[in-house]
Amino acid sequence: MAELLTVQLVNGRLAQMTGLITSALLFIGPAYFANAAPLVLGGGATLDRGRHLSDGQPIFGSHKTVRGVIAGIAVGTLIGLAESLVDSRLVLAGFMISLGAVLGDLFGAFIKRRLKVEPGKAFPVLDQLDFISGSVLLGYPFFQVGLVSIILVVVVTPPIHLATNYGAYRLGIKKTRW
Repeated sequence: MAELLTVQLVNGRLAQMTGLITSALLFIGPAYFANAAPLVLGGGATLDRGRHLSDGQPIFGSHKTVRGVIAGIAVGTLIGLAESLVDSRLVLAGFMISLGAVLGDLFGAFIKRRLKVEPGKAFPVLDQLDFISGSVLLGYPFFQVGLVSIILVVVVTPPIHLATNYGAYRLGIKKTRW
């Protein structure tokens, strides 16, 4: 009898952990793709059109483009639509998560420009979590996940972000390793 209870307890915990990981992956999928798409599909006219604020710094900088913003939102939304086959909430949530990721990244660029950090220069933590913050703020009302899933995303994103950026650098897609 004790063995049966132990097996049930282990299976229950495993199922719970699997659910947390699945929720985290479904939530963050659109954000990861929205954040990566501008690197591949961006370019063209800058979002701020070269304008500067009173501090003399660009609003967002040369790496934030109109095409990149549109590509990020579109690709992330498409990932959300694909994921909606697993969870129908992602039809709308995928768009909101993608929009949040792109806006979070833009907010990070805005902060970096105010601190006089040049486009493309590393700013640890902000570079890895700005898009996550935006996606949680805009996406959570449409796709609610547990706190543990959000913490999981926050913990695993910096090393994943650094590794994928390094991979893009090695492939010649990015000019910097970070």
